[in-house]
Amino acid sequence: MAITTLHEFIMDRQADFKYASGELSRLLSDIAIASKVVSKDVRRAGLMEDILGAHGSTNVQGEEQQKLDVIADERFISMFKAGGEVCGIASEENDDFMPFDSEFSQKGKYVVLFDPLDGSSNIDVNVSIGTIFSIYRRKSEIGTKATLEDMLQCGDEQIAAGYVLYGSSTMLVYTTGKGVNGFTLDPSIGEFCLSHPNMKMPETGRMYAMNEGNINICESGIKDYIETYCQQTLEGASRPYSGRYIGSLVADFHRNLIKGGIYIYPDTTTDPEGKLRLLYECNPLAFIAEQAGGLATTGRHRVMALQPTRLHQRIPFFVGSKKMVEQAMSFLK
Repeated sequence: MAITTLHEFIMDRQADFKYASGELSRLLSDIAIASKVVSKDVRRAGLMEDILGAHGSTNVQGEEQQKLDVIADERFISMFKAGGEVCGIASEENDDFMPFDSEFSQKGKYVVLFDPLDGSSNIDVNVSIGTIFSIYRRKSEIGTKATLEDMLQCGDEQIAAGYVLYGSSTMLVYTTGKGVNGFTLDPSIGEFCLSHPNMKMPETGRMYAMNEGNINICESGIKDYIETYCQQTLEGASRPYSGRYIGSLVADFHRNLIKGGIYIYPDTTTDPEGKLRLLYECNPLAFIAEQAGGLATTGRHRVMALQPTRLHQRIPFFVGSKKMVEQAMSFLK
């Protein structure tokens, strides 16, 4: 059977891009290259003291940064600066957005918003982690510095989004609005190869992912949904759903994309705005979910229709199989 590499696939599908251009193709290739480097770092984390463990600082969200958080962030930023297609970035690990200063970069047509290492609290215990990215066309004039307006675009304006999962294998999944395709890194040739073409999320499933330690600080509708459908405590109810909460959003999402299921991270009394970041996590995964036939909402509103008001904005997040998300939403006031 012939193997299709990511580069070949991107070239073959270039005409499918909303704005057909070699620049976007090169940008996607740059992301693949940076993710290979980060994958290599992840694979040797347990052997290298300069990679493993806490960095000793916190990010803008007040979370303790891991050394690999910072390393992954630097890997991707360096690649974006060198590539010339990106005029600026915003990252979960940085307080503010970063406009690139060189004339070379300021000619770039795109901005990238990304979470360099989602689930990094799991690094030390060897659990799957990942990178999430979102690509937009810039709003500012080409040849000038990137602006905050370039970063604060609603999810519907994404032209590409994806994630890289560093698990039992390294896998890159992305969409440009023409379906979802997955590529697995073949270490023998150092290339991402098409392994999951035209990915579709099942309309329903039997798995749910939620941190149930927060159940008593959620609104009552969430608790009712969990008890009614996930734990099936009602008399005569069918077999309950299976709880599968990894604690790495990318890993939980990836499992549900393939097998069907729902991921729930609602607002709580301690986090009334929600916990997950709209720009770096929710928008890109919502784009992928919708392209695969799933749904992504705040519980009441479609995620990609939201207009961001700040870089590190948080929202409640319900994403997964269409019927399961609709089911959960029906319990909310």
